[in-house]
Amino acid sequence: MTVRKIEVRERVMARNDELAAQVRDRLAGHGITAINLMSSPGAGKTTLLERTLAVLAEPLDIAVVAGDVQTQNDADRLAAHTGRLVQAIVTGGACHLDALQVNDALDHIDLDKTRLLIIENVGNLVCPASWDLGEKARVVLFTVTEGDDKPLKYPKMFEKADWVVLTKTDLLPYVPFDMQRAVQNCLQINPKLRFIQVSAMSGHGMDEWFDFLRQSVGPMAGV
Repeated sequence: MTVRKIEVRERVMARNDELAAQVRDRLAGHGITAINLMSSPGAGKTTLLERTLAVLAEPLDIAVVAGDVQTQNDADRLAAHTGRLVQAIVTGGACHLDALQVNDALDHIDLDKTRLLIIENVGNLVCPASWDLGEKARVVLFTVTEGDDKPLKYPKMFEKADWVVLTKTDLLPYVPFDMQRAVQNCLQINPKLRFIQVSAMSGHGMDEWFDFLRQSVGPMAGV
């Protein structure tokens, strides 16, 4: 009897890519820029977004989709900093968001009053790298409390990224992190990467981060 091998992963990924294209078209139809924000757990995504929403939620018409494995704690934290809906996605154990989840989340967001969509992906440096969510740009947070060799250990995440935001720079005097080596390791994986260094706690680099978001939305931001 012949054994037929079904390539389940390939089919799932192909379906996700189809849905991601639909998300991308849907967002483009409303003039919305989407950013996929990824990192390992504890790199500071939620704190960075709290600071961002406090300053730019209204000027840039920001909507947020916040993914987490078991709770909506991050979404609740973010909702305290904006009057706009923060859409929570609880994956129930899955280590990444997918395009279907994002497409469903868009049903609950007022797209006509949104110009920037920030997707806070699940904290993981492996799984999210493989899943297109329909975003315009992929941003990886790389915290100084991690080893500066992270890009070499998790190359696909950095290979697929457009920007690297080096976070928690206020801790540099207290941790054995070589910033120059970290940047070199990133560029070894992806020479096209661009970098921003920030500390959401001290405010260092936040203006540069805000400028990046303004430029992502375009000249209509007016701020």
